[in-house]
Amino acid sequence: MRIRATVAAVTGALALTALVVPAAQAADASSGKAAFGAATADGPATATATLDVTFSNMKVNNGKNIVVGTTNVVSFPVTYTLTHPSGMDVSEDNFASGPLIYHGTSVTSPDNEIISDDPATCTVTSSTTLSCKGTVSIRPADGDLYNSDAGTWNAGGLAVTQNGDTKTQGGLGTTKVQRYSKLTVNAGPEPVTKGKTVTITGKLSRANWEDNAYHGYTGQYVKLQFRKAGTSTYTTLKTIKTDSYGNLKTTATASVDGYWRYSFAGTTTTPAVSAAGDYVDVK
Repeated sequence: MRIRATVAAVTGALALTALVVPAAQAADASSGKAAFGAATADGPATATATLDVTFSNMKVNNGKNIVVGTTNVVSFPVTYTLTHPSGMDVSEDNFASGPLIYHGTSVTSPDNEIISDDPATCTVTSSTTLSCKGTVSIRPADGDLYNSDAGTWNAGGLAVTQNGDTKTQGGLGTTKVQRYSKLTVNAGPEPVTKGKTVTITGKLSRANWEDNAYHGYTGQYVKLQFRKAGTSTYTTLKTIKTDSYGNLKTTATASVDGYWRYSFAGTTTTPAVSAAGDYVDVK
């Protein structure tokens, strides 16, 4: 199920969704989730802006990219400042807010949007500001993402009161959501005679969010590297390209004992990865 936003919230003290969007809450409950951002099959609702609050200073995942595989739930923190009028009732019995990330240019009509399951925890820092921390979770096994979603996402926030006043604000920063990558290596023969040829094979693959499997990442440049036994630094020997299945194969001359590996620098949609070194004994 691809997450789509409606104006909904749940707190331990007060189920605000029961007051704001009971249908959305019921639909989400049927999937076993009680979410701050409930989902609908009809796409994103147009968020209203009747609530006089603003979000700022939003930081997603401590500034790090969000890397998502095929099955494991990926949860990450989002911190932000919320500003409200002096005297506004922001107690958890009346008010809730939470972070969201969305793919596309508009928070009101995103290509995809994922909202925190639960309201953020907020601390009063002045008569008009709250310091808040929430958690957003991505569930690839539940169909939260399409492969086309990989890349840059935008950050935003959602707030709601007991009487149904709401505010959704986007454009609060960016983050990258990437497809988890894997890289293997196998060097041989082992042992090998000094001056003879070592053949190094491997494969670069990445998560496919639409079938929850790993497939070869084709047409990518990958470095062949070597580390002499007893040292800690790898040296790049050459750069080769993955074939139509993501496979790698090249040769080198054996000179000393050491570790062979492939290293991929990464792209916007896929993180960097290096294979664990494969040791070859040279006789």
